[in-house]
Amino acid sequence: MMRVSAAYALGHNPGVTAVEPLIQQLRSDWSGYVRKGVVWALGNCGDDRGVDPLLDTLRQDIAAVRLWAASSLGQLANVGYEPIVKAVPLVVEALRQDPVAVVRSNCAWAIGQICQVLPANVVYATSIDALIETLVEDEDMSVREDAKAALLKLGDPRALQMIEDLQQEGLLW
Repeated sequence: MMRVSAAYALGHNPGVTAVEPLIQQLRSDWSGYVRKGVVWALGNCGDDRGVDPLLDTLRQDIAAVRLWAASSLGQLANVGYEPIVKAVPLVVEALRQDPVAVVRSNCAWAIGQICQVLPANVVYATSIDALIETLVEDEDMSVREDAKAALLKLGDPRALQMIEDLQQEGLLW
């Protein structure tokens, strides 16, 4: 309880000196509950040093921690172009392949956050494609709904047209 409370305190009062200790705790703590708090805190710190550890977490941790890693990556959308563009392929992969629906849902939200700061380039287009694919193909309705919400918030013309077409065909709510 003390370790998780410390992580949440650092997340509520982020600072540049907190990032490295949080990263070390994420790498070494055996408790998923603590790692979840650390991942949340890293997202609130707004520091690009948190991107790589969060990607590692999204790739290999337990579901309860992976879902927070996805959200935290979305919170870090403004840390700079290079660090966040590096995150997009793994978040898209998790959106398409994670076996847990809530992780995929958080990935959809994170991609929506990241796309808000991306220029209209191939990374942006690939991200939109992944959200559209999820909207059409994911077996979980809540994941499809989160992909739709992200697309609507982005207002991408191609995505909006796809949503309209699917609604007219009765394939989308």
